[in-house]
Amino acid sequence: MVPLTIEFNWPETPIAIAITLVVAIGGRWLLVRAIKRGAEVAVSRAKQRRLAQGGDDAADYTVRHAARAATMGSLLRSVTNVSIALLAALTVMAILNIPLTPILASAGVGGVALGFGAQSLVKDYLSGIFMIVEDQYGVGDLVDLGEASGTIEDVGLRVTRLRDGNGQVWYIRNGEIVRVGNQSQGWSTAIVDIPVSSSEDSARVIDILQGVCAEIHANPDYAKVLLEQPRVVGVQSVDAGRMTLRVVAKTQPNQQAGVERAILDRDLQALKDAGIKGPRVLPAPPALE
Repeated sequence: MVPLTIEFNWPETPIAIAITLVVAIGGRWLLVRAIKRGAEVAVSRAKQRRLAQGGDDAADYTVRHAARAATMGSLLRSVTNVSIALLAALTVMAILNIPLTPILASAGVGGVALGFGAQSLVKDYLSGIFMIVEDQYGVGDLVDLGEASGTIEDVGLRVTRLRDGNGQVWYIRNGEIVRVGNQSQGWSTAIVDIPVSSSEDSARVIDILQGVCAEIHANPDYAKVLLEQPRVVGVQSVDAGRMTLRVVAKTQPNQQAGVERAILDRDLQALKDAGIKGPRVLPAPPALE
């Protein structure tokens, strides 16, 4: 074995080490500032894109904006710190004439082994970073992730936590999410189907429903919920003894359920007052003997 020989020449070696440390500290400072600025720009662009859709309120978005920027900044700062510290340590070792070949060879073998073992983990983290940067969904959004659908409770870099309509909590790895259906981005749609008898005059029924839509839109209780006046799109389907008309309304994100109940209740009452008959119930077919 060859004994380890460290070269230390005064004052060249201390000056070289000091320059290396100053460059490392200065480089870290510049990179951290660039990371902070880049994270803010990326999140601001996603914020402007979402607000341009007319759904989210700027005040409500502030907390979410800050959380996303902090998450991305923290991750990138950690990677920067580790990388700069490693480079600085290798540079100092080279200045001291410490052989780096065995260390780099061992690190290369270990890196390959670690890469094979942690490739799914890296995939999860990379997917989480892009989801946060692109603002695909956030806490409180109603989403369909394929394996589960429900309300997002937490968005991490590796795992997304979701609670479905039955109250069950799902933990989904970000690398396993291949598609995202977000019902809360920008605005939501309330859809109400009104069944009446197929013998009724569809034009008269539509006029009644349009009157109800105008009343709901003028109601101050729904001023901040509705983004525009509900409208009757017309006859949706006609079956034996049944004619179904559809009413749609554009609402604030996740507010469509309350609007649907209000429209349905008022429409049914208005049709009842106008004497509009409900769908005729056909008799059940006789049982086979």
